[in-house]
Amino acid sequence: MFANVLSRYWWMTLIRGVLWVAFGILVFARPGISLLALTALFAAFVLVDGIVNVVNAVGGRKEQEHWWLLLLVGLAGIVVGALAALNPALSALALLFYVAVWAVTTGVLEIVAAVRLRLEIRGELWLILAGVISVAFGVLLLARPAAGILTVLWLVGAFGIAFGAALIVLSLKARGFVRQLSSASA
Repeated sequence: MFANVLSRYWWMTLIRGVLWVAFGILVFARPGISLLALTALFAAFVLVDGIVNVVNAVGGRKEQEHWWLLLLVGLAGIVVGALAALNPALSALALLFYVAVWAVTTGVLEIVAAVRLRLEIRGELWLILAGVISVAFGVLLLARPAAGILTVLWLVGAFGIAFGAALIVLSLKARGFVRQLSSASA
């Protein structure tokens, strides 16, 4: 069951959420951050986020037939993170499109995972919210590519905090799934 995998690795979702919130706060605290520094920071965060998702997917592949959705989210993060790390001198527009494509892809896959999860547990709305925030952020970036870099930085910071907060709440809900599943089977 996907709920079993999510509850077993709830702390990894919590780590993802905390890292995203920290990333967002850092962007707000240092608005003059250079594009090169933002690219490197973004690459590191997306790469780590992707690795955590791949570990969660592989760890739960025996219990969940749709584990590949989480694997795809993780692989998308690893690919985008690696692309950004391999060429840190990306232009603002290229970084903007990397971020937008990653956010839309991740968001859609998280919404699909949440729809499947709703059959197993309650509280899946937090994963849907994280997915919707991610898709909305990506679409906004694609729709407004000429926005100034400072605006993009503020959007990236706000996204990090909102996405991270949704993941933190999801992780705390997932922690309780174990108790729900244990009491249901007893």
